[in-house]
Amino acid sequence: MNATRKVQVKLIKSLAGRLKQHQACVRGLGLRRMNHSVQVDDTPENRGMMNKVHYLLEVKEA
Repeated sequence: MNATRKVQVKLIKSLAGRLKQHQACVRGLGLRRMNHSVQVDDTPENRGMMNKVHYLLEVKEA
């Protein structure tokens, strides 16, 4: 069984005044507030959400 790759995602800009869909993407990644970071699986679904709100995030390979 192969291990899933992980990505460290950090919210570096505020969600105030952003599009509702972009806010939903950030929440879907598990981020709650500024400077909050989480590890998520590196899946096409998560990559799509990260690409959509790339200007709000800092992404590192974990």
